Amino acid sequence: MDRPNILWICSDQQRFDTLGCYGNPFVHTPNLDRLAERGTAFTLAYSQSPVCTPSRACFLTGRYPRTCRTRQNGADIPGDEVLVTRLLANAGYVCGLSGKLHLSACNPAVCKEMERRIDDGYAVFHWSHHSGAGWGTHNAYWAWLQDKNATFTSRPHPDSDYARIGPPAELHQTTWCAEMASNFIRDRAADGRPWLFSVNTFDPHHPFDAPESHLARYLDRLDEIPLPNYVEGELSDKTKWQRYDHEGAYGHDAGFRYAQMTPLDHRLVRASYWAMCDLLDEQVGRMLDVLAQTGQLERTIVIYTSDHGEMLGDHGIYLKGPYFYEPAIHVPLIVAWPGRVRAQRSRALVELTDLPQTLLDAARLPYGPGMQGQSLWPLLTGQSPPDTHREDVYCEYYNAMPWHQAPTAQATMVRTNRFKIVVDHTASHGELYDLEQDPDETHNRWDDPAYVEAKAEMLVRLSNRMAWTVDPLPPRRAAW
Repeated sequence: MDRPNILWICSDQQRFDTLGCYGNPFVHTPNLDRLAERGTAFTLAYSQSPVCTPSRACFLTGRYPRTCRTRQNGADIPGDEVLVTRLLANAGYVCGLSGKLHLSACNPAVCKEMERRIDDGYAVFHWSHHSGAGWGTHNAYWAWLQDKNATFTSRPHPDSDYARIGPPAELHQTTWCAEMASNFIRDRAADGRPWLFSVNTFDPHHPFDAPESHLARYLDRLDEIPLPNYVEGELSDKTKWQRYDHEGAYGHDAGFRYAQMTPLDHRLVRASYWAMCDLLDEQVGRMLDVLAQTGQLERTIVIYTSDHGEMLGDHGIYLKGPYFYEPAIHVPLIVAWPGRVRAQRSRALVELTDLPQTLLDAARLPYGPGMQGQSLWPLLTGQSPPDTHREDVYCEYYNAMPWHQAPTAQATMVRTNRFKIVVDHTASHGELYDLEQDPDETHNRWDDPAYVEAKAEMLVRLSNRMAWTVDPLPPRRAAW
């Protein structure tokens, strides 16, 4: 059988509970809901970092952030790391991308052209780090806008300074990403070579600037939208980083001072975030239609996921940082391939680091050197039980963003089906949650005498996971 094509859609900062198939009654996501029905929808998929660059490096190399030495936003991935796209390209795949890559520094004040690239395997590269301006002609999205003689300036919503009105849907960066992917898919239809295309939208990342048309459907239901999951005083026994960002996201630089926000602010931000997810769904439908129209749907694996989540006001925090609440690291993951991937719902614990080896198995190719994931291919194809994969999932934060200093934030987490433990290594303090009794992660059991045994067991488990992130490279060549 020929090797499959791969359409890999990765949104930015999209938490798990943003699709209808995952139980959200407000959003309008019929295309992704249908994709979940005909493929495998994972309900317990986790990123290995709550921050962009470490997570992306992890799921492109199949190696943990500290192992692939890409622990921080604003740092560059080492040139000797091997991406799964490079391995696929070496095997004859034509690889393309639209949108973000973000494996290296992406600040236009430092990177005058575009982010530095290693030998990543992408032969087609439509790069746009985010939806704003910058980088001149290297910003392919803005070049596309200029070709249309189109400009826009997002503006605050008239009822809130926190939600914004973005460009019309037809000019949104998400729409551009899907258009580039659709063009690529059409171009490849007559080519006998397999392909991979990465669709890396910036949505639904802040500044929460959904098109006005998509936000409108929520405005008559604002009072129904639930307020963030926050209990007054719950941060008193958490690490200082949560309390710090409660006073203002990103070290206070990004605003979102929780105590200053009104119920209307919270609801409008959530509505705008969901509206961007709705636009994402529309564009997923557009790409799936092109696959069908070109006769490629039956031989294409479609993956939908995100690099990490978004706090969205839960626990009194917006955006992201050195904490591992479910909204920050629990992400959607859907994998579909008609006739090959089972239609099922899986409660297995899985990591995004498992994806590269999964794709290599699907393409019947050997793994890359030093990969650390566990292929999902047996689970996807019915060779292993649908709800069994890992005993736990692991996540890390090693000075991943510059906002949290004195000292820098260092924290790790491991989660099983029942418990989650977090250790702040800058303070020798942490969090322990009994997810069966407290799924909202409101009650920290770190100092609870009733949980001493569970805490000890989870600390050992965390220590073991940290030990197994040691780099398996270079390989041993001899017995001594």
